[in-house]
Amino acid sequence: MWRDSQPLRTCSPAENEVALGVAEWSAWAMTSRRILVLGGTSWLGGAVARIAHERGNAVTCLARGNSGTVPDGVDLVQADRWEDGAYDGPAGQDWDAVIDVSWQPELVRSALAALAPRAGHWVYVSSISVYRDHSAEGTDELHEPWAGTGEATAEDYGPAKVSCETACLETVPADQLLIARVGLIAGYGDRSDRFGYWPARVATTESPETVVLVPPMETPVQVIDVEDLAGWLVSTAEAGTSGTYDVAGDVFGFEELLGECADVTGKDPTFAAPEQDWLIEQGVEPWAGPESLPLWLPLPEYAKMTTHANDAAKKAGLELRPLRETVQSALAWERELGLQRDRHAGLTSEREVALIKELLGDAVE
Repeated sequence: MWRDSQPLRTCSPAENEVALGVAEWSAWAMTSRRILVLGGTSWLGGAVARIAHERGNAVTCLARGNSGTVPDGVDLVQADRWEDGAYDGPAGQDWDAVIDVSWQPELVRSALAALAPRAGHWVYVSSISVYRDHSAEGTDELHEPWAGTGEATAEDYGPAKVSCETACLETVPADQLLIARVGLIAGYGDRSDRFGYWPARVATTESPETVVLVPPMETPVQVIDVEDLAGWLVSTAEAGTSGTYDVAGDVFGFEELLGECADVTGKDPTFAAPEQDWLIEQGVEPWAGPESLPLWLPLPEYAKMTTHANDAAKKAGLELRPLRETVQSALAWERELGLQRDRHAGLTSEREVALIKELLGDAVE
């Protein structure tokens, strides 16, 4: 594509018109957007910035730069959003779209105050954690907004996201605002270990006799690949899509996930899947964190957490890749980090062996 071969970001409009020709320059100018990503040096924000640039948009990231570098071809405004004057540069320009992924209400409010008056569209990346009840019979009622000041803690994540949504709704006209309530993100670059634990665990098995402890096979799993999510966020920014959406992957069972892990790794271990009550009795942690079975959530208390409807997002252009591709990407990332490393989530080998012996007896590998 001609856009990929021309240094549009560093040329003036007149220079680009000469370099590309009047017709090509006019086509680029009509489709390109000036997009500001608040962040862009870490996982999701970086994917958003990269994809937006690859599509021919003029992309700027505002970030401290502590988490990494911006993608090639993307401008960086290095600033700390906690400090006064952080938005001084971008606030003096017009933006076709601003994309914010923060969960800190103070940062979201300060960005809105500085940038919303000159932004044509605003995309706020929220979370399904805003919902108060995640049970099978759960409602769409939200948490009460976080009412604290300063920096919110991880324990305040859901209410803090509600506060951020509220600030957006109070500041940005409805037809210029998109709120994306995102489910669990997976794929290349994920450092949470929640999804990556499983392809890595299967990849390290030595034989079909190796036993891997897993949740009940019917346990629902719902993840969205970071590339699919980032691409959709960019598309909504380009199109000016408005509204509030649950943005999650399709629902599948643990049996399907483990089957894909086995196929991708070429391994065929034995899976031991006790009832969830047994796991709870043994003190196995659900979802994430040390000594957990990642992605497992007790039912029916958390049934809705991994079964959110994504129909509306699909109608708004969300496209999802096959589960196998996400497993492949996650495994590639796991291999880069080291399959045997210490993890943020999952069972240690010692704990898993002890649990399997408790479940099946001593005659296991």
